[in-house]
Amino acid sequence: MKRDHEDIYGATGYGSGSGSKPETSSIGKGKLWEEDQDAGGMDELLAVLGYKVRSSDMADVAQKLEQLEMVMGTAQEDGISHLACDTVHYNPSDLSGWVQSMLTELNNPATPGLDSMLGNSDSNSSILGQINQSDLSKPQQIVSSNQSQVYNDDSEYDLRAIPGIVANYPPPKSESDSETTRKRLKTSPGSTGYGSSSSSPRGAITESSSTRPVVLIDSQETGVRLVHTLMACAEAVQQDNLKLADALVKHIGLLAASQAGAMRKVATYFAEALARRIYRIYPQDSLDPSYTDILQMHFYETCPYLKFAHFTANQAILEAFATANRVHVIDFGLKQGMQWPALMQALALRPGGPPAFRLTGIGPPQPDNTDALQQVGWKLAQLAETIGVEFEFRGFVANSLADLEPEMLEIRPPEVEAVAVNSVFELHRLLARPGGIEKVLGSIKAMKPKILTVVEQEANHNGPVFLDRFTEALHYYSSLFDSLEGSGSGSGSGVAPPSQDLVMSELFLGRQICNVVACEGMDRVERHETLTQWATRMETAGFSPVHLGSNAYKQASMLLALFAGGDGYRVEENNGCLMLGWHTRPLIATSAWQLATTESG
Repeated sequence: MKRDHEDIYGATGYGSGSGSKPETSSIGKGKLWEEDQDAGGMDELLAVLGYKVRSSDMADVAQKLEQLEMVMGTAQEDGISHLACDTVHYNPSDLSGWVQSMLTELNNPATPGLDSMLGNSDSNSSILGQINQSDLSKPQQIVSSNQSQVYNDDSEYDLRAIPGIVANYPPPKSESDSETTRKRLKTSPGSTGYGSSSSSPRGAITESSSTRPVVLIDSQETGVRLVHTLMACAEAVQQDNLKLADALVKHIGLLAASQAGAMRKVATYFAEALARRIYRIYPQDSLDPSYTDILQMHFYETCPYLKFAHFTANQAILEAFATANRVHVIDFGLKQGMQWPALMQALALRPGGPPAFRLTGIGPPQPDNTDALQQVGWKLAQLAETIGVEFEFRGFVANSLADLEPEMLEIRPPEVEAVAVNSVFELHRLLARPGGIEKVLGSIKAMKPKILTVVEQEANHNGPVFLDRFTEALHYYSSLFDSLEGSGSGSGSGVAPPSQDLVMSELFLGRQICNVVACEGMDRVERHETLTQWATRMETAGFSPVHLGSNAYKQASMLLALFAGGDGYRVEENNGCLMLGWHTRPLIATSAWQLATTESG
């Protein structure tokens, strides 16, 4: 999977002219411009071509030219016949005034209500944090109700109002206010950029009246509009208004170009997923499973989520195996076997000697028919020999966990061998198959395990309403991407290039986003549900919860302290289960289960 899609919507940047004064020219040349020269000075190269542009205004002109290119591209969808009216444009030799005039003609005034709302946004909070979730589900309340000018459509969305191409600002009341406004119009680091750098102290504003439209490149305000445009596009998809959705998804790309860091990446992945759904170009999930395993390994290295999942599940298994002489772990998703070296080492240090350890690893078939599971088993066997643990391994290939039968796994009686069943991010995939989860839980009960450990995403991406799923996914993955940026693995400052682990981790999450948003039916396998929903399902199936002790909580907190200082990550105990989140948002949950007394008796 390539990452070219992040750059599909990037706007073409115009090169900047220097903001410094031109060098002293000859007397003859000086006389040519003597009449028009002022303190700022005219740019010599443009003057030779017949354009009068002050050197101090070069940044402003470059911004307006790029914005004009964007607006003209939008206008061409609708035709530009309205330019054939009697409007008198400025002399093109006055390049700045002429471009400004064109922008005024091509743009409608921005929606006042939205602009006032955006003006009050807190620049220190995250984009999604500024918007109440209930408001996101009603994007029609904060966009223009005028008829769309891109399509002859009865939709309430005015596409020109959503992106915020222009906004009206009052004239500055003081020098300090002017300086503040100029700072707001600077392009944020790492963004694609609408403008170019300038050393002019005048900044990037040219105002002649209070109604003069100004190019809006404020990353914070554009970010808010970006979120609302994403929501508007999702609602259009839900209503099967594909013409409107098509227009909106193109605007998402333009708005995303002004963002930097996590916001731009999240918007790009969601825009791609929406585009796939709109144009019915569905992702192929039949890629080599080893590719997904590689992406997950990078995700393991980048952030503590998988480490936390493995650690907390292993703690519950260790406690369940405390007195057993022979133990059998059935792993519903072996992958690269990263979870088990730590457990084997802990068993090797157990007082009285380690138990005999049998591992059954389940995984999907490989396209090239290689026995990837057996290769993992060989590596674990070598480790077991080194640390003195009696080890037995069996790999089991299955397209779905629902295809398994208990007798296939050679389960031995409980008095001979203690059994643990482990599932990390696997059970939610069964919800795409009618009756799949019920069959698997029934098979687990037949195995009579000492303990069942379950790790799942703490999110609800399996509701019946697409817009609700989209909203939840947007918040969930925004938090995940924020945590990747803040974990110290990448280049949040935009100075150093991102690490390979970070890039591959983003691809790993991007594939999930694409599945949640673009797919339906059996193809939509990323059907995450909350801990509350899983608890209800497990108890109905005949399982009772096993409380993860305070020892597991303390050690999980210590684990986070070792990972990038633990800043931003939070461990939370919830009814005997452990959750790991980013700031106030829980993102994954570990729970442990055993057969209910009536079932085991």
